[in-house]
Amino acid sequence: MKIAIGCDHGGFVLKDSVIDYLKKQGLEVVDCGTYSNDSVDYPIFGEKVARLVAKGACDKGIVMCGTGIGISIAANKVRGIRCALCHDEYTAKMTAMHNNSNILAMGGRVVNPEMAVKIVKTWLDTPFEGGRHINRVNMFTDIENREE
Repeated sequence: MKIAIGCDHGGFVLKDSVIDYLKKQGLEVVDCGTYSNDSVDYPIFGEKVARLVAKGACDKGIVMCGTGIGISIAANKVRGIRCALCHDEYTAKMTAMHNNSNILAMGGRVVNPEMAVKIVKTWLDTPFEGGRHINRVNMFTDIENREE
């Protein structure tokens, strides 16, 4: 599995721990930046990760900013992306099971690196349940495709 990862300065505190975990699991990581604590604009990195996932160059993505809110909004602007902001293992499990999320968002000022790894593990290890949820996930695409 190939995973794109990106963050701004607020999420940078989580990035190394998450990348280390992913690599230890034998997963390929595409690091979309940022590469320091210097202030940057999170929409740039949310879009980079989302574009890689949307076009199929990466299987899934992980994005991080201070709260996870802004970068998840940016990622969700890309057609085909279902980015879910999670702060605990329960929400990570539920978005994988019910929403078939393809990008996980977290906040570096909300969760610590240890919790971030637990969230990532749960999200990656939880399969999409399908069933009644398939129709609901398809409705996301329907919304994207509607003309006003």
